[in-house]
Amino acid sequence: MLIKKVRKLCSKRNNNMSIQITTEQVKELRDATGVSVMQCKRALEEAEGDMKKALAILKKTSSDIALKKLSREIKDGRVSIKTDGKKAILISLGCETDFVARNEDFVNLLEKLADMALKDGIEKMKAGAKDIIDPVIQKTGENIQLGEAYEVTGEVLGNYLHNNKIGVIVSLEGGNRELAKDIAMHVAAMKPEYISRDEITEDTAKTMREVLKKKLPA
Repeated sequence: MLIKKVRKLCSKRNNNMSIQITTEQVKELRDATGVSVMQCKRALEEAEGDMKKALAILKKTSSDIALKKLSREIKDGRVSIKTDGKKAILISLGCETDFVARNEDFVNLLEKLADMALKDGIEKMKAGAKDIIDPVIQKTGENIQLGEAYEVTGEVLGNYLHNNKIGVIVSLEGGNRELAKDIAMHVAAMKPEYISRDEITEDTAKTMREVLKKKLPA
């Protein structure tokens, strides 16, 4: 019985060895996914040279890797702003380190997501984001998460990006784009905690009134 099992294993190994994965196949899969050469080669071997199966294998692998890294802390990232006439999109993408935040794949990922949001809307972008983000997680080895996403519309729009870390969009009634941009720069510098009065809680307002009263002359 043991001999038969050994023969079966040997036979299976010989069958796998007969499948020749070419450099061209590996290159094609790498160009399509961006993951490492060895990961592409292993996926093609598992798929017995079938490109569609190999893509499905890598997609599942990317999803599994992303799930494992989900608990790792997001400490860095990048912001992007896209505009088109009277509409502007601001989205943030988080990662673990500044090294990855400056990585070309990460930057391209953010720009792709921002372009999708501008063209198709934020909700549609969010729906397809995971499939685009997971392969980059697999490639960079870091947890990457889509952050905040906003759409701002108006007759006069201005925006400002500070070191690709802080993004501000201002919509004006009247004025011009230069004024809107100037206000956006001041907002980025002042880092206000609230956008509208409705966001301020009564406890916060009470505390601030008490602080300001103490500064008034007796």
